[in-house]
Amino acid sequence: MAAKFGPTPLLCADAVVLDIETTGLDLRSARLLQIGAVTLVEGRNGKPEELAILVDPGVPIPGAATAIHGIADHDVRGAADPARALAEFTRFLGGRPVIGHSVGFDLAVLAAEARRLGKPPLACEFLDTRRLAEIVAPSLPDFTLETLCAWLELVPEGRHTAIGDARTTASIFRKLLPRLRRCGIRSWAEAVAASRNIGQPALLDAAWAEPPQPRGLEEETALARIDAYPYRHRVREVMTSPPVSLSGDRPLSEAVRLMSERRVSSVLVLGPGGFGIVTERDVLRVVAANSADTLDTPVESVASRPLQTVSVESFIYRAIGRMARLKVRHLGVVDAGGELVGALSARDLLRLRASEAVQLGDAIETAEDARALAAAWAPLPLVAEGLLAEDIDAVNIAAVISGELAGATRRAAELAEASLRAEGEARPEPYAVLVLGSAGRGESLLALDQDNAIVFRSGEPDGPQDRYFARLGARIADTLDAIGIPYCKGGVMAREPAWRGSLETWRARVAKWLSRSSPEDLLSVDIFFDGEAVYGDMPLADAVLGEAHSEASRAPHFVKLLASASPNPPSPFGLFGGLSTAGGRIDLKRAALLPIVTTARVLAMRHGIAARSTQERLRRLAELGKGGADLEAIMSAHRVVVTAILRQQVRDIHAGVAPSSRVEIASLPRRDREQLRAALKVVPRVDDLVRNLLF
Repeated sequence: MAAKFGPTPLLCADAVVLDIETTGLDLRSARLLQIGAVTLVEGRNGKPEELAILVDPGVPIPGAATAIHGIADHDVRGAADPARALAEFTRFLGGRPVIGHSVGFDLAVLAAEARRLGKPPLACEFLDTRRLAEIVAPSLPDFTLETLCAWLELVPEGRHTAIGDARTTASIFRKLLPRLRRCGIRSWAEAVAASRNIGQPALLDAAWAEPPQPRGLEEETALARIDAYPYRHRVREVMTSPPVSLSGDRPLSEAVRLMSERRVSSVLVLGPGGFGIVTERDVLRVVAANSADTLDTPVESVASRPLQTVSVESFIYRAIGRMARLKVRHLGVVDAGGELVGALSARDLLRLRASEAVQLGDAIETAEDARALAAAWAPLPLVAEGLLAEDIDAVNIAAVISGELAGATRRAAELAEASLRAEGEARPEPYAVLVLGSAGRGESLLALDQDNAIVFRSGEPDGPQDRYFARLGARIADTLDAIGIPYCKGGVMAREPAWRGSLETWRARVAKWLSRSSPEDLLSVDIFFDGEAVYGDMPLADAVLGEAHSEASRAPHFVKLLASASPNPPSPFGLFGGLSTAGGRIDLKRAALLPIVTTARVLAMRHGIAARSTQERLRRLAELGKGGADLEAIMSAHRVVVTAILRQQVRDIHAGVAPSSRVEIASLPRRDREQLRAALKVVPRVDDLVRNLLF
């Protein structure tokens, strides 16, 4: 349970907020009097559920306790006994984590009651709002509920009643979320880890058993057993192509004949409203409702519209998710230009097992607000972990992560545009949103931040069009940050003037980069030239990117400058040949990933290769007869390095450690350590490759 919940953004925490009232504060004698619990439903449909239980402790209630919470002996006559109260709370909890204020005491009392009944205590992950408040506001005079409510401008509900304090604690938790994000704490695991670093555990917390430790990669879970096929293969590999289609004025009998002859379960119908679809089920339904004579009716009258589609380049898991959401068994397949190129049916996918994980992408695309988007985004680390457990190529996993980052950026843009429209601000110009850097290359790992840009058709810097897109970019950035994709520390976001502009502004910007580049410009080039449009007017973005690549390929002096400006990676080896670490870790981005990626980029520019991913760029070079054995070795080294980083990031996320490219060498199995050593020995060859193929 802890491992499943750990990567979840706090914004969509699926937890139970708990408070109790007792006969006293001495754990040796305190007995349960009242349980109050409220569910958090952030990011999901529905209203919070509540549980309020009065408990007969079976012992007299001290007057000092009654003076605080108002519960006296006569109030609990006929109330639930502790066994019934614990059973009801356990059912209400349903395996979810707990949030509370000084919650260690509450859980310790429940554990003591369980021991008196001869039952094991609850084993649940928990967060303490007192500890969270100490993280974000350590200078507060104290951290009582009253002080936090005054600080956060909240009105306590039913103070010193269990349900009232649970409601108040839930409100405090919500108010703490943006402050926690500003401290770099976005996920449940990060909050747990940060809470443990706040001083010494309080005595009352120490009375409660430590929560379950995060599960490691070697432990099998449902997600770790997901079918890897949908993440290995793309729609184009299983679709029917070309699609079986006919004109809408043809009789239904012709559709039946085509299905039989071609052994397909649907035909696409071209009519006045564009393409529709007729399936075997449609035919059976019409015949059953009428008679066999209906086979003479035009197929247009039976077709369903609109035809739901999926991209030919999508991974299969996206098609499965879309079918599951729309409750359909057939999809049209379109190319990058929106042209219909094939059809896909559930029959094509029968050999695949569809788990919840494969619906990830579609959940992102249909999220109604930031909280729902956060809930949809949350399973991504678990999907990556499951794919690693299935020995999927880490480069493919990076492509899946990048696809979902692109999807989240696209949905954030849609939500931002809708919110501005609701406020009376219409889009002034056609525009496109791009993801840049590793996301554009399809090589994002789990140490994510935002790299995005906006291009719009026309308008001057700081003109009315630009100001609209500044507001749009800011809302996109805020949404992505809220769901767990933090702001780019380097400011590479469309909310910044340098990363948005009209078509002419971008052309001038690229021309400046190519003609008189400063070091800052060269860094921008690294990010921009790996861009990909994810939303809006795609031809507009393609025009900017296409012209930039074309101009760069005709400017060898610029490509040489770009190559020579690349930093020399530090040697990863120590004096006696061992791997050199800092704090037990080695930064594989600096030592290997960056030089390989940079080399692939500049050589692709030099030789007019339009591919974006590092592996594809190197493969295209090999097809041109460039590089020989060095290229093969570098491609293999790239895969080893990406795998090592991704595995470390999964471990760190479960531990509440911010993921990075720094890999802990001692934790690697011996075989992996040797593979990494061999890969790092290959990295110096990239210099030779650049000299041979560029200079």
